[in-house]
Amino acid sequence: MSDERARRLTVHGRVQGVFFRASTRDQAERHGVRGWVANRPDGSVEAWLEGEAGAVAEVERWIRDGGPPDAAVDDVAGEDVDPAGHTRFEMRRG
Repeated sequence: MSDERARRLTVHGRVQGVFFRASTRDQAERHGVRGWVANRPDGSVEAWLEGEAGAVAEVERWIRDGGPPDAAVDDVAGEDVDPAGHTRFEMRRG
């Protein structure tokens, strides 16, 4: 039985222009999580986290705890999704 998990998160607050995407990529790579992170037109950030369940939980916890120092996370909406087979973590423009 696989311990693979995927989560889609939408992060609201002061999360654009504060290195949120780059910092999320660094955290994901540190934990071996695959997927992507992107700015959304409404000022939020969307992230797809995929990998070992504990590693995904660690990156999600970092996001929920506020992310990088200059960010101000007001709310995080998350949902379980089916793993998409990502092979790396990428930073998207949106």
